Amino acid sequence: MTPQIYVQEKAAASGSSFYYAFLFLPKPKRAAITAFYAFCREVDDAVDEATDAGVAAIKLAWWRKEVADSFAGQPHHPVMQALLPALAPLGLQSTVRAKHLLQIIEGCEMDLSQTRYLDQSNLERYCHLVAGVVGEVAAHIFGQTDVQTTAYAHTLGQALQLTNILRDVGEDARKGRIYLPVSELQKFDVKAHEILNAIYSDRFVALMQDQAAKAHQLYDSALMLLPPEDRRAQKPGLMMAAIYRDLLREIERSNFQVLSQRISLTPLRKFWLAWKVQAFG
Repeated sequence: MTPQIYVQEKAAASGSSFYYAFLFLPKPKRAAITAFYAFCREVDDAVDEATDAGVAAIKLAWWRKEVADSFAGQPHHPVMQALLPALAPLGLQSTVRAKHLLQIIEGCEMDLSQTRYLDQSNLERYCHLVAGVVGEVAAHIFGQTDVQTTAYAHTLGQALQLTNILRDVGEDARKGRIYLPVSELQKFDVKAHEILNAIYSDRFVALMQDQAAKAHQLYDSALMLLPPEDRRAQKPGLMMAAIYRDLLREIERSNFQVLSQRISLTPLRKFWLAWKVQAFG
């Protein structure tokens, strides 16, 4: 199996909404973003699929070394063998650097030692590493001419991550994690044990409504930050925004029934939303 086929299968197998946005890209950009997304999945899976935190830490340490080796010209993993050559035709060898990939690893590593976040600023730090940096790299791959596009991509990445957090409250709780900040739980008098035990209440709904409003504000801010001259190139990001914001609205329509179920969109609906952005902007 070639590195290119490996990353393609890794991306497709994830079933992520991101995959639908990649389908409309020209081949060189599609190759680069698919390889980059496969890297993000590999690192994330090293944590999420490990039953032992020590094993996960060893895997992340290996990935740190692999990133260093790859940028020194000696990639070993098929993901890195696909990613770096894919950046070259886009002229991004000096733009996408090892530090970006290491920051993503750092964010994933936080899940090994941190299961609670005291306040919004602590959560924003986590979202910066696992989503903001990802958005910045993706924006470079899609193509940007204005430095302001980086701010748009970073803000959009945080909006997508907050939407993920709201969707996965119950699933994360079953792993012992609560990403909703302690300060926000206290504000709405929601106890951690209620979330961990899937106890639904009006207080929980009020908390989730407030967090959903914050996510909508991030989407609005991101769109306002995107320079007009980069809108066409950044269509994949706008597709992801359309899909994830529709997911957020679906979560709202369910009255935030996320403690015992995972709310999702069908593949056809994701493709339709992506196609609408591609066709109509």
